[in-house]
Amino acid sequence: MSDESIADRIERLVSEEHELRLREQADSQSEDALETDRERLQAVEVELDRCWDLLRQRRALRGAGADPDDAQVRDAGTVERYLQ
Repeated sequence: MSDESIADRIERLVSEEHELRLREQADSQSEDALETDRERLQAVEVELDRCWDLLRQRRALRGAGADPDDAQVRDAGTVERYLQ
C-alpha cells in the first residue's frame, strides 16, 4: 500500500466522520439511529488511527533508509492504547 493510497483512505474516512457527526445531530430524536451512528463513528475513528499509524511507520522507515513497505498495519487494540 502506498503513502498516496493511505492518504486517500484517510481523506475518505475523515469525510465519513464529518458526515456522521452531522447526521448524529439530525438523528438525536431516534435512539436506534443515534446508536448506529455512534457505533460507526467509533469504528471510523479507530480505522483513522490505524491508517495514521501505518503512514507514520512508512515515513519513519523511509527516513531511516529502510523499505517503507516493511510497515505493518497494527491491530486496533495496539493503536488505541497509544498515548497522545
